[in-house]
Amino acid sequence: MKKIKKKGFLKNRGLNIVSRFFLSAFFVISFFYITPLFINFADKNFNNKEFTNNSKNILNDTLNKDKLIEEDSALESDEIDLLYDILEENNSEINLVRYTTSEIDSLFKEVNYNLKEVRDTKLVKPVDIGLLPNEIKKIENTKKRKNMFIKIVLPLIVKENNKIRIDRKRLFTILNKNSNTDIEKKWLEKKYKQYGVRKNDLHTLKVRMDEIPVSLAIAQAAKETGWGTSRFALKGNALFGQWTWSGEGLKPKNADEGKDHKVMKFHSLQLSVRAYLRNLNTHSTYKNLRKARTELRNKNKPLDSIILSEHLDKYAETGNQYIEVLQKIILQNNLKDFDEARLLPSSKDLESLI
Repeated sequence: MKKIKKKGFLKNRGLNIVSRFFLSAFFVISFFYITPLFINFADKNFNNKEFTNNSKNILNDTLNKDKLIEEDSALESDEIDLLYDILEENNSEINLVRYTTSEIDSLFKEVNYNLKEVRDTKLVKPVDIGLLPNEIKKIENTKKRKNMFIKIVLPLIVKENNKIRIDRKRLFTILNKNSNTDIEKKWLEKKYKQYGVRKNDLHTLKVRMDEIPVSLAIAQAAKETGWGTSRFALKGNALFGQWTWSGEGLKPKNADEGKDHKVMKFHSLQLSVRAYLRNLNTHSTYKNLRKARTELRNKNKPLDSIILSEHLDKYAETGNQYIEVLQKIILQNNLKDFDEARLLPSSKDLESLI
């Protein structure tokens, strides 16, 4: 009997040792598996000094081809908030030189800047003309006047679109990261303000931060200024007839009674182009234009000025007639040839690389 009891005792003891061994092993393995996960979680949520935005998930949603990302309800931003950087430059004390048409022609010839070459090569000389020549309205030959106007505004439009393109690439880089540095966070805050977007609304920022086809911009500038001959263009550098209720501007001569708006006045033609792009990219009136542009992007199609012009019926009081005029200007002057144009680096850009 003692031998049998002793044998049973040893058996139970062996089972207990084995059970304790496996239980200890389980706890040890669990500890080394769970601890790194906990540390990683703590680093990301408690100790990380960077701003976490879950941006990879946002990027997947944003780039979803089957889903059209529309704008969220944007901030009620006034003109001063949206154009604050432009208005600051508008107060520049630098006096720009107003060249004559003959001086501008000589400059174009000196740098070999002609529209035929631009159409063929898609490369634009970085000629920066700050003011329109007063004599442009004296050019009797319509073709010459149009060519002069296009050559002046083309580099300005391409330059501003290029800035937006660079910003858009930076936005996508930020979207593709798990977290943002302090510098990136400050940059985003600046862009939220410029585009009238609620903080952290990256979807709406992506929809708004985009280019306007060069052909559409040229056509609108031509229509609004009579190919550079209007009073607003020559006295106020206003290429797009943009209204203002708070900024400096020129009062329309035939304005209806009770309407106290002015046509915004700019320090240079460049600022006029920048304000125009900001206007189309932020104002609620052009929400359908931005929606159509997003649809083209999602289908990997080029931005078509004819398609986008369909949503500019509220830009002028003439409505659909205004659209017809724009489309006629685009097609008759083959302005789509400039949509893929890129700006050559200036001498200052090249010097900075040396």
